Amino acid sequence: MSVLSPAVPGRDDFLGHPKGVYVCFFTEMWERFSFYGMKALLLLYLTKYHLFADGAGYDLIGAYGGLVYCIPVIGGLLADRWLGMRKAVVFGGLLLVAGHAGMALEGVAAVSDGGVVTRDEGALRTMYLSLALIVMGVGFLKPNITGIVGRLYPLGDPRRDGGFSLFYAGINLGALLASLVCGYLGETLGWRYGFGAAGIGMLLGLAMFLWGQRYLQGHAEPPSPSALRASVLGVRREWTIYLGAALGVLPLAWLMWAAANGAFALGGELSLALVLMLVVLLVVLGWFGWLITTQCTATQRRQMLALMAMIFMCLVFFTLYEQTYGSWVMFTDRLLTKDLFPSLVHAPGALVWSDSLAANLGLFIGTAPWSTWGLLAMPVAFVMAVRASERGATSAARTIFLGVAGVMVALVLRDSIVLPQTAGSLTYLGALFLVVLAPVFAWLWAALGRRGCDPSKPFKGALGLVFGGLSFVPLALAAQQVGGTGVMASVWWLVLAYLLLEIGEMCLAPVSLAAVTELSVPRVVGLMMGMWLLATAFSETLAAQFGKLAALDVPEGETWDLAQAATGYADLFWLMMWIGLGCGAVALIVSPVLKRMMRSA
Repeated sequence: MSVLSPAVPGRDDFLGHPKGVYVCFFTEMWERFSFYGMKALLLLYLTKYHLFADGAGYDLIGAYGGLVYCIPVIGGLLADRWLGMRKAVVFGGLLLVAGHAGMALEGVAAVSDGGVVTRDEGALRTMYLSLALIVMGVGFLKPNITGIVGRLYPLGDPRRDGGFSLFYAGINLGALLASLVCGYLGETLGWRYGFGAAGIGMLLGLAMFLWGQRYLQGHAEPPSPSALRASVLGVRREWTIYLGAALGVLPLAWLMWAAANGAFALGGELSLALVLMLVVLLVVLGWFGWLITTQCTATQRRQMLALMAMIFMCLVFFTLYEQTYGSWVMFTDRLLTKDLFPSLVHAPGALVWSDSLAANLGLFIGTAPWSTWGLLAMPVAFVMAVRASERGATSAARTIFLGVAGVMVALVLRDSIVLPQTAGSLTYLGALFLVVLAPVFAWLWAALGRRGCDPSKPFKGALGLVFGGLSFVPLALAAQQVGGTGVMASVWWLVLAYLLLEIGEMCLAPVSLAAVTELSVPRVVGLMMGMWLLATAFSETLAAQFGKLAALDVPEGETWDLAQAATGYADLFWLMMWIGLGCGAVALIVSPVLKRMMRSA
């Protein structure tokens, strides 16, 4: 059977949702595994291995995070106009594989002598190029895989919000396993093992997408194959797009270098990467103004403006959220205990690598977190379950899939308790709560909907901002405790913070994604998804700037003052709390107006 042959008529649902949603679920799971696996390590890698100062590390992750969510505006536009979502996802996946492979080339560790740091410049250039490849790859993959999910549900389908909650669980399952696997391997076996595992994950995600194309029901194909084949400067348009993207990687790599080295920064803070983002924002806002004034009906105009308000809520929320990969990681590394149940932790023995590939492979298998194997088993179980359902064995399909999912949960719990945790691996807490909360919220919204009590999307978004602000309270109290006692605070403060944060995310993020596909003018869904990601881009950069308020730059030969560090973190966390609560209060006030604007008549 061809990979592009149609799905079996009448058998296109699996556990209540289109099979294509699960294909997107697992593709995005692997893509997020690769992305967050690298992200969990990046700031620690920069400051511990290459000896970057805190400020330079924040600047680089801010530029990288901003651009990785800025470029999807362009990727969404190219897919909407010519390339189609399927080709865009495949091309983006290939770039991501190359980028993550490059991150595994760590080079030689930096050394400091008398305050002068000597770094492996060749390895750093490879890192900047690899980050640029990842930025471009996400630009093509991210907006389009999400857009496919929206197209798999007819307008008005009550399963849409639940489907996006399910898809969002896939995102966060990848993030959860990325932290446990890549975060642990990177700080235990070596940075290259963490980054390398991320690259392998992306390769598997690409394979899953190619396998499941027939379940996408043709929604991901190019809008006009003839236009895609047309010649542009003597080259087919499709190949012109690929070539242009490949060439665009070079200036992105240069922007990574400039951010890391503070080069060409305007006023000392406005990096060239941020300038590029601002230019993209102005162009996109100009296009949006033209669209709603000349191309939309009155109803579409109201809906698109309401959607922009939801996107702004996301910008604020993710400015709070992205502290988890910045100030939260550094705070955890410096001022918190790490293990949830210290008496149950099994410390690994000494790792001795040899020249034998087989021996090293055996050592890796024996050391890797057990959830690694569950991670590999889940997509295989889905393929087996789909095949069984197409033969009419629905009960067996459900048993296979849910059984392996149960084993996966058990392995994750085992690793979270038994393995010694690090600041990087503890970022799994956010994704763990999201995976647990996703079915709860999917059930909750559906149950409230059946009773006619389902809150509006703007009200859910406002709740998300309130909980996002509240999540900083436990960490602020922990920082104050450390400052007062001089003793590391308990990691359980971090657990509580993540619980509050992820309740907020489940209120806001899935329904905002659903709003993009529901409220956008149909022909620009991909571009509006890119605009949603552009808001996330600015949140990454803003989060990095806020994180620098608590940065520690310790001169050579000196130690950092614990009380001063704790005070800096506490001040930052209280500030972020007030931003979340303030914006949440405004959103609650205007939510009735936005609800009326979202109506179709």
